[in-house]
Amino acid sequence: MNLSSLGFFRNIRKENQQFAVIGLGRFGRAVCGSLHRLGYEVLGTDIDEKRVAQVLTDQLAAHAVQLDSTEPAALKQAGIFEFDTVIIAIGNYLQESIITTLNVKEAGVHYVVAKASSEVHGTLLRRVGADHVVFPESEAGCALARSLTKPAILEHFELDPNNSIVEVMVPEEFHGRTVTEVELRSRYGLNLLAVGQSEKFEINPDPSRRLHKGQVMVVIGSNRDIDRLPI
Repeated sequence: MNLSSLGFFRNIRKENQQFAVIGLGRFGRAVCGSLHRLGYEVLGTDIDEKRVAQVLTDQLAAHAVQLDSTEPAALKQAGIFEFDTVIIAIGNYLQESIITTLNVKEAGVHYVVAKASSEVHGTLLRRVGADHVVFPESEAGCALARSLTKPAILEHFELDPNNSIVEVMVPEEFHGRTVTEVELRSRYGLNLLAVGQSEKFEINPDPSRRLHKGQVMVVIGSNRDIDRLPI
C-alpha cells in the first residue's frame, strides 16, 4: 500500500483525464510517469530537447514537446491553455517558475500545481495564482527524518498538520493478539484501516484477526496518538 503519492494526488480533480507537466527534471518525470501509469493522458514539456526526447523514449508521457514556457505564444501553440490541470515542475529556477505560473493562470487554466524550492518561492507562486504548491525536497527530508527516528513507520501521509495516516510494522507488543485485544481506539485513540503483508491488505480487518510481527497496519489518527504506539 503506497501512501507516499497521496499528498500530491489528493488535490487532483478526479474528473480530469488530461494533464500537462512543464519541466521534465526528476520531479516532473516522476509526475509524468505516475499519471501515465494511472491511465491519464499526459503532455510533458521542457526547454531542454534532450529531456523531452528521454521522456518519450522512456514512455513516461503520451506526448512531449520542447518549448520555452516563459513565452505565452509557445504555450498557446502547444495547447497548454486547453488543459484543465497544469503542473509547473520548474522548482529550481525561480524566475521561470513564477513567469510560467503567471502565464498559464492568466490564460485561464483552471487548476495549476506548482513546485516550490522554498517558503518564499511558494508564497510568490500563490500570489501569481498557483492553486496548490508542493515542496518535494522538504517533504523528502521530513520522510527521511521519520524513517531514521521511527523506522517502524513505513509510510506517512499527512492529512493536515495534526492528523495522519501511517503504515507501520506490527509492534512486538501486539504479536499474537487480536485486533480487539490491542484496543487501538480506546488505548491509543487510533482507528485501524487495514492489515496486510507484501502488498496484500485486508481492509477493515475482522476484530478477531490476530496480528503478527512482520505484518503491516495502516492506522489513522492524530500525530500525538500515533507517536504513542509502542514502536
